[in-house]
Formats: sequence, structure tokens, C-alpha cells
Amino acid sequence: MGGAERWFVRFLRAMQRVGEPVEALVRSGSDLARHHLDGIPLAQLPMRTVWDPLSRWQVSRYARRSAAPIVQTYMGRATRLTRIPRNSGKVHVARLGGYYRIPQYRHAHAWIGNTRALCDWMMQQGLPVQRVFHIDNFADEALPRDEARIEALRTRIGAQASDWLMLHPARFVWFKGHANLLAAFARLPSEIDGRRPRLILLGDGGLRQQLETQAARLGIAERIVWAGWQQEPAQWFHLADMVVFPSLDAEPMGNVILEAWSYRRPLLTTAFRGAREIALHGNDTWMVPCEDPDALARGMERMMRDASLRTHLIEGGARRAALDFAEATIVDRYRCVYRDLLGA
Repeated sequence: MGGAERWFVRFLRAMQRVGEPVEALVRSGSDLARHHLDGIPLAQLPMRTVWDPLSRWQVSRYARRSAAPIVQTYMGRATRLTRIPRNSGKVHVARLGGYYRIPQYRHAHAWIGNTRALCDWMMQQGLPVQRVFHIDNFADEALPRDEARIEALRTRIGAQASDWLMLHPARFVWFKGHANLLAAFARLPSEIDGRRPRLILLGDGGLRQQLETQAARLGIAERIVWAGWQQEPAQWFHLADMVVFPSLDAEPMGNVILEAWSYRRPLLTTAFRGAREIALHGNDTWMVPCEDPDALARGMERMMRDASLRTHLIEGGARRAALDFAEATIVDRYRCVYRDLLGA
């Protein structure tokens, strides 16, 4: 359950709240199917690979037989497997969350990007301007604090009341910047203003062994919490004193920014392309250069030492989440695009 999957669930539930009928098609046996789509009409298909002709036939047949006039696909595999004739009365909308090879997505009828930069790139690759739409993600409403669960988490990770807890929620993939984060964390003093910095890594992936080796080599292993995948990370956000998001420039958007704002956590992020577009340095986010562990360490220490800066960033982020990335605003944009595409 990474950011893309969490957004998928968030979006479907938001559409239901405004009275739109939705149905979800997901991979058979996935976490999405097993844990997260209660109350949403659901179908499952294997979706084996993007090259599998049977998977393409199954997905395309399901889409054609659906009563839905809009077939919206998320992530690469679903989009590449879905083939709908342009004269079928249905509109295939591909929502791209990254800088993919456009020829593999050109068969869709319209395209949505969650940043302006991504939309500009799609048009530069030759997609028709009138069929490319920019719609931001919205910030999910923060779940309430559960003090009992928060204390249970604190006990589980052996955190003292005085520990300064930094949270990095992300899959362990190269562009999330974990290696730079560990290098930066190793540069911090063992205590800052009487508080011991500790780093919570929320997620998992193929780089875990490599990162654990790096942490041991840097002598910081005992101050790292490997929390693993969390189906619902809300209480981890409440537990944390700050959120650190050190992605490389390949990161297209970064839902963690919106989640930090929604949960009123001070946010330190690198200046990757998505952050440069949606965040305001010194207003709602403290931003440092990508792939610069020294700058990242200075940013972490600055945040720990400056309570007034943290308060300022929290208030700024909460305003941005409520005004610029509100659920109602974003859902209305989607519905307007749908109406335009259907000629209604």
C-alpha cells in the first residue's frame, strides 16, 4: 500500500461521498482487494503482465461490459492492459503518476496528470493539448489521534518521551532518497537540546538489506526503527515530531507532502520536481537540495532547534491542505473533466 494505492482508495471513497457510482477492478488477491475496498463494488482479475494477451483481453472485456461511461486507469499495468475503441461510447482516461514512456499510453482517450510539470511533459511528448488535464491530488482528512495506540507504538519501538521522532513513509525504492537520508542522519549529534534523534522508516522494499547494511556501517542502526508496511499509518503520523521526505528529482509528486500537512506535522523535504511545484519553502515546508546529505542534516537540525519555525510550517501546511488541496475542490474538477469528455 504505497501512495498510489492509498490515493486510489481515497479517490473512490470521495466520489462515493458526492453520490457518484463507482466500481473498482484490481489485481486478484492484492492488499487493495483484501483490506481496503469495503463498501466499493469490486472485481478482480490476474493482470499478470503488460505483455500477456489473456490479461489484456480480460481487462478490456471487463471495461467494455461495464455500464460506466468513464473508464479511468491508474498506474502502468492497468492502463496498458485496457483497450477501448474510440467509437464505443466510453471514454478511457489514463491517470499518469510518473514520467513514463508515452507511446505505451497513447491508446487512451484522455490523460490526467497530478502536477503541471507532468502535464507539460505529456504534451511535449505529443499528446493532444485539449485532452491532457491537470488535476491535483487532495489531502486526506487526518484520522483522530488514538492516545492508547500512540503509546503502544512508542512502547513497541522503545522510544523515550524525550526522543525526537522523524518519520519517513515511503517504499524502499531508489528515488525515495533513503540512502541520502541515512547519510544525513549519521551527521546529526547524538543529542540536540537534550533530545535524542530517532528515525522511523515506514515502508519496505527491495533495498531494505542494502539500507540496513548502510545504517550498520554508519553506526546509527540502534537509532533506526524499521517499522515495515503499515495498512493504516495515521497513528505513526501522530506519533512523529516531524516528517522528512528526501526524494530525488525523479519523484513526480509525493503524497507524503499532503499527508504531513493534513496531520499538522512540520515537513522537511528535498526540492524534487513535485515539491517545487506544490510546496512553498519557508511557508509550509522547509526545503533543501536533492541528493545533498549535508544540507539535509542541516535542515533536520534547524527544524529540531527552532520551535517557532515548526509552528509556522505547521500552520502554513494546514492552510494549504484546506484551501488548495481540499477534497471537494479536486473531486469537482474530476467531475467537470468527465462532463466535458462525455459532451454533457
